[in-house]
Amino acid sequence: MSKVRVPAVEGWFTMDEREPHLIGERGTRTGSYFWPKAVAVSANPLAPDEEREEVLLSRHGRLWSWTTNHYPPPEPYVAPDPFVPYTVCAVELERERMVVLGQLATGADPAALAVGMEMELVLGPLFEDDAHEYVVWQWAPRAATAARGEAGR
Repeated sequence: MSKVRVPAVEGWFTMDEREPHLIGERGTRTGSYFWPKAVAVSANPLAPDEEREEVLLSRHGRLWSWTTNHYPPPEPYVAPDPFVPYTVCAVELERERMVVLGQLATGADPAALAVGMEMELVLGPLFEDDAHEYVVWQWAPRAATAARGEAGR
């Protein structure tokens, strides 16, 4: 029996396996973007009383930077035993011009990363229990996601 895939953090991203999106907000007057939405409670100094609308953020961007962590992060991360180093990518979204951090996609090679390369948002496992696989957003090199899509046809 396969496990049910559920979000590790509710409301931060869609669970669309083919085209997942981060769920953010945009100021109706300034067009400023916020993610995660909890950040939207802080006032925008350009328009402190501005209303915001929920929006799906871009799925693509360019790799701004990355690092491989050799220590476990705080919760909700559940470190495997034994701990395995993981890579975090900082990706600048195309339309929003904001940088979003996320784990490098499961199975992607950090040695193949280069600043400026195109990246795509995907879903990947964070941890699992007896009944569920908890997933998060991850960043995959765009060539890798295109190849994966071709292989599935």
